Amino acid sequence: MFPHHREREQPIFSTRAHVFQIDPTTKRNWIPASKHAVTVSFFYDANRNVYRIISVGGTKAIINCTVTPSMTFTKTSQKFGQWADSRANTVYGLGFATEQQLHQFSEKFKEVKDAARLAREKSQDKELANTALNIAAPQDLSDELQSPPVMCVNGPEDKLFRSQSADITLSSEKERIKKMLSEGSICEMNLEAELFTLQDSNTKLVAALHEANANVEQWKKQLAAYQGETERLREQVADLEAHVGQGPSDLLKDELTQSLEELEALLKAKDEEIHILQSKKADYHEMEHDRDEAIRRLRELEMRNTELERRIQNTEQNLSNSLEDRDRMDTEIQRAIEILDIKIFDLNDLRQNMVKLVDK
Repeated sequence: MFPHHREREQPIFSTRAHVFQIDPTTKRNWIPASKHAVTVSFFYDANRNVYRIISVGGTKAIINCTVTPSMTFTKTSQKFGQWADSRANTVYGLGFATEQQLHQFSEKFKEVKDAARLAREKSQDKELANTALNIAAPQDLSDELQSPPVMCVNGPEDKLFRSQSADITLSSEKERIKKMLSEGSICEMNLEAELFTLQDSNTKLVAALHEANANVEQWKKQLAAYQGETERLREQVADLEAHVGQGPSDLLKDELTQSLEELEALLKAKDEEIHILQSKKADYHEMEHDRDEAIRRLRELEMRNTELERRIQNTEQNLSNSLEDRDRMDTEIQRAIEILDIKIFDLNDLRQNMVKLVDK
């Protein structure tokens, strides 16, 4: 039976890195698993108390690794680290853009590994307790589990065959729904990782935008002051040229020219900074659009999961009804067998009586 409501895995940490896998033939060379940097996330399943490292490229899971206490993340360079996954029989490598990102991932790996170790210890204690209870439990149920004798009668055999066919059909339906749920879970994890990354980027962009807006106002004031200073210097030059018939001295002229060139260079630099900030603002709007699109896709996926859960409930109900029908059929078969036994006994008794009459 499937649970009516599933606990979804929650992302607890995300970063971007280039993913590599060890060459299974040479065990020395690295094979790129992604053409560019992808999102690598730690997920926590509260229902099973399990931590996983997941990275999805498009619709394909590049990394799907369950963290165990025996795993170790090793830094092999300033921006590269690796760990071995014995279950997948491979070694994963991550190349980061900065040393700080590598350090953050390594610390999170240690933290998750310690949490996985504590979870395993709690699970082992629970298993020991359950084992002790099972040893102390009575063993009186073995006789009830023995199968009743089967008689070769055409009617009951036909009913049993139809019951087994119904079980096979229900099993295939359950496997198909399991596959659909698995595909939905992969898409949902991909969207949650993208949404987590977009939210983090959105927060950084909002802070940068507020700071840029404050700086723009200050730079506008400085620009106006520089423009006023430039005009004043130009007026001074014009006044000096008007008062002195042959123009200002070469020294004064050089100083004024140098001051004008410095102010013009400063104005050009401020204009470039304003242009960069405006381009960042456009990128922020584009990120907002991507975030809205990811939220929309996540909602559609949640609606699809709701529909799948509803279909699972209907399948469980149909399975329950089929089991009840099979129980009723078994009861009828058992009753028919008892009637046949009585009839056979009566026929045997009648045969013996007829033999006695013939002997007389």
